[in-house]
Amino acid sequence: MNRRLSGLRRGLAAKKIDGLLISQPENRHYLSGFDGSAGYLLITTGRAVLATDFRYTEQAGLQAPDYRVLKITGNAADWFPGLLGDAGIKRLGFEAGDITVETYRQLKNALKKKPVAVKLVPVMGLVESLRAVKEPGEIELIRKAAAITDLAFEGVAPTIKAGMTERQVAWELEKCLRENGGQAAAFEIIVAAGPNSARPHARPSERVIREGEPVVIDMGARYGGYASDLTRTICVGAADDTFKKVYATVLDAQMGAIDIIIGGMTGQRADAASREVINRAGYGEAFGHSLGHGVGLAAHEAPRLGPGSKEKLADGMVFTVEPGIYLPGWGGVRIEDTVMMENGRVVTLSKARKVRYD
Repeated sequence: MNRRLSGLRRGLAAKKIDGLLISQPENRHYLSGFDGSAGYLLITTGRAVLATDFRYTEQAGLQAPDYRVLKITGNAADWFPGLLGDAGIKRLGFEAGDITVETYRQLKNALKKKPVAVKLVPVMGLVESLRAVKEPGEIELIRKAAAITDLAFEGVAPTIKAGMTERQVAWELEKCLRENGGQAAAFEIIVAAGPNSARPHARPSERVIREGEPVVIDMGARYGGYASDLTRTICVGAADDTFKKVYATVLDAQMGAIDIIIGGMTGQRADAASREVINRAGYGEAFGHSLGHGVGLAAHEAPRLGPGSKEKLADGMVFTVEPGIYLPGWGGVRIEDTVMMENGRVVTLSKARKVRYD
């Protein structure tokens, strides 16, 4: 935690702010080790305070021993001035992507009780940029989450048959994640068959799976607080020519991107390399999302691999590579692995097999 706090404090100095109020749950967990569902961190040059309510004060003391724990109530006016104390803060950053307008109003009103004016300064991505490069211990937790996900997919996929519903398959996958050591599913599992698979984030329904149609399965495990992300597309029964062509195109785009990505490449360049394969096959308009996203404490975090992304991929980053093609009325195909950058190249953490339909 000391290395993480030191990195954050350098960021505060660069932005010329005296402290940062952290409310985003994954950022709070990352910097303190506290994984309760409510609370704030106040980080300054010389202070690290964890403010939470009665439900979590004992937990906070155990999980965040380097922090002073402050018990608070729900009304910011009652605790916010006391949290700042005599720290000499004049410019206080807050996480603009997480704080609601109402919470901001409460904090601003509470500051009127301070004898010295404190300016609230919106901050974006300061902690997230630190989280983008994983420590070895974080990578091992993600590697374990990926292995659990692989086991669950490999255990359930052979049992999927025509007549099962999407929800039945999703439930079997979630049970298998738990049975193999996962804390929980990292996100709501997607099982989308036939025309439903043309929607990238379709929710499992009572639709019955039929032979010859695509079935997109997007799933991940959570282990030690960290997530994995895996997508495979299967066909129950004989695949037709459309499925074979679309599937082969997506697989080529995915494997091609994994092969071409190197350290220092931008997320935009990685996305373009994969997108070119799909464009050449005539499906450019059917690939409407980005190539990938970071994976860690959150299932979606920095870096982003997509159009306009200037982030440079570096050793220690963990992210997904997941091109897809979606044809309304027919269905879709997506293939996704969780990968990491190591020694300037991509190492694939997801090992679940990718069936070829040649």
